[in-house]
Amino acid sequence: MVASLLILFHVLGAISSVHAIMSTRTAQGAVAWVVSLNTFPYIAVPAYWVLGRNKFQGYVTARQLVDEELVRVAPETVTHVEEFLIPHGELTQGLRMVDTRTDMPFTMGNDVELLIDGDATFKSILQGIEGARDYVLFQFYIIKDDEIGTQIKDLLIRKAAEGVRVFFLYDEIGSSKLSRSYRKELREAGIEVSAFNTTQGRRNRFQLNFRNHRKIVVVDGSAAWVGGHNVGDEYLGRDPKFGHWRDTHVRMEGPAVIGAQLSFVEDWFWATRTTPELDWRPDPSATGDRKMLVIPTSPADARETASLMFIQAISSALERVWIASPYFVPDEGVLKALELADLRGVDVRILIPDEPDHILVHLAAFTFVDELANTGIGFYRYTGGFLHQKVVLVDDHIAVVGTTNLDNRSLRLNFEVSALAVDPPFASQVAAMLEEDFAQSRKMRPGEFREQPFWFRFAAKAARLTAPIL
Repeated sequence: MVASLLILFHVLGAISSVHAIMSTRTAQGAVAWVVSLNTFPYIAVPAYWVLGRNKFQGYVTARQLVDEELVRVAPETVTHVEEFLIPHGELTQGLRMVDTRTDMPFTMGNDVELLIDGDATFKSILQGIEGARDYVLFQFYIIKDDEIGTQIKDLLIRKAAEGVRVFFLYDEIGSSKLSRSYRKELREAGIEVSAFNTTQGRRNRFQLNFRNHRKIVVVDGSAAWVGGHNVGDEYLGRDPKFGHWRDTHVRMEGPAVIGAQLSFVEDWFWATRTTPELDWRPDPSATGDRKMLVIPTSPADARETASLMFIQAISSALERVWIASPYFVPDEGVLKALELADLRGVDVRILIPDEPDHILVHLAAFTFVDELANTGIGFYRYTGGFLHQKVVLVDDHIAVVGTTNLDNRSLRLNFEVSALAVDPPFASQVAAMLEEDFAQSRKMRPGEFREQPFWFRFAAKAARLTAPIL
């Protein structure tokens, strides 16, 4: 019996190797899987079929069905949006590339508010929900049944009692600790509650790799929030382990809100196979006329949109590109783009945490920093608490705030969303925010990694081997 089982694992390892050769994104990844699958098939075969794939099956079809449904139930949407669209000729080549990768193109007539840290973010979101008259779309990767989670739950229940329709979507992996009683209270109040249901579909049944990392709130189709915060007390700095939690969100008004709403509805349709009736008529902001684009990215994209977005942002920079990310585990394309930007004389700065929340990612980041040690790229470690924001600033006019980390999981395996603004005044606000962050950081010295003891350098190199699934 044991011998037969061992033979079976080796046969499965050989079959899986063929699949890995045909489908793994990089030659290095394929080699690593083939060696593992044939050397340690008892461990590698289950790991490969749970973690080895990088394409999410079926979501594109579901997304197309949503688009068809919207055309049917809201044909006026296209007409209304057209008046706010920015002609391609008025966009740079790089912005045109990003524009073509989204369902909802660049629009004007928007306003955006920068929300720095948890107090400002949740105050704004709670005020927005309080003012809802028709519906609230609420989606987060992590939702906890703690003080802020309870505050939000109670408010949503009260709004539902007032007749406001509430759609509540969470990721079942990120929110695995969300209590049943929490969800039950919401459902009993008439709120539509669903997990993202990542493992839906025959080919996704055993997948734990694909996670919906998006954080989106939409109120009445007129205001939307996206950014780095999840729902939990630590995001308000209430966890003594992390202390001050440094994060960034944005609040949007205008046609760009329709982009955030569409992203939510596509996820909701995947999870529930239903499409809520919403307001799809974009309203221009009364307070601003900024050019904006909401960029949802996912492992179902035909191309690796998130990675291309980073590479394009870095490649298009003429004067500066500043990136804040809790994780720095970039791919080869991003690394080379950073090197080239430095060679062009661009002010390249990377802001990462000094204290980790994921030890493997923390260790692996040292090896990537060391790889760029002989460049002029500045690496800053934030010492004012835990840094969790995901922000990109290009020159003096482009700023991106969203959920996308600079690691393989965000670039290829997660469902993410970012808000991009082409607006010098807003970019100036983001620059001032990041300058304050740099002032609370320590700049790493060239060769700092090589000065570490052998055990640390070995652990970091070993951690880097796990980069494809970090």
